Amino acid sequence: MKSALIPALLATAALVAACKPAANAPAASAEAKPVATVNGKAISRNLYETYAKGVSGKESSALTEEQRSQILDNLVRAELIASQAEKDGIAAKPETAAMLELSRLNILQQDMMQKYLADKTPTEQELRAEYETQVGALAKQEYRAHHILVATEDFARSLIGKLDKGEKFEALARRESIDSSKDNGGDLGWFTPDRMVPPFAAAVVALKKGEYTKAPVQTQYGWHVIRLDDTRDVQPPPFDSVKDRLVQIVQAKKFTAYADELMKTAKIEKTP
Repeated sequence: MKSALIPALLATAALVAACKPAANAPAASAEAKPVATVNGKAISRNLYETYAKGVSGKESSALTEEQRSQILDNLVRAELIASQAEKDGIAAKPETAAMLELSRLNILQQDMMQKYLADKTPTEQELRAEYETQVGALAKQEYRAHHILVATEDFARSLIGKLDKGEKFEALARRESIDSSKDNGGDLGWFTPDRMVPPFAAAVVALKKGEYTKAPVQTQYGWHVIRLDDTRDVQPPPFDSVKDRLVQIVQAKKFTAYADELMKTAKIEKTP
């Protein structure tokens, strides 16, 4: 299944792993003492435990004393630098303030998504329906082709002339192509049209088996001479092999629908 099918709402901005709230991070009690104070500012145990889980992948209790000490030192150092940055006015810079706000939005959105989906495990019927939707959206045919990529249209035309005179496509590709596929004689293997840039895909689809383009095809990479070798029907992946992926897609759609409802009921004013 194509990764692009997951709605963009799931693709939150990348955060440092240590700064993401751990799903099973221990909650700090109100009476818990801070693990350190830095110039009078407390570093809470909850912050420490979350940071330790993020950087090590383990609870702090599973770490050695040396590891726990190093993690605390790193957190103290981070607090010192952040405090100095605030004193120097860095946190007030528009770009920095915007990044801090984006981090807040991303973390809250991620946690809200986990909370909303906690009791919304997709049913088998939902997964089967999504499977049929995804299969229906797949390309129906795969293509196998060779190509020769060169820098200019005139040179590409000269290669077509050589092919017309009987020169071997693979030999010309090895000798003249500037694409990495030249080592394989220009062989691109099997692909669906959506994996190629539009001009290239359109040219391939228009060819018959064994034909090569009689005019060079221009893309952002240069000028192509393309030969279609074969076609075959696309075989969709078995349901069980993509079931985990389908769960992600269905949950993403549910959360997108939830966000869409919030959008409908919110008072939103946009400034052009």
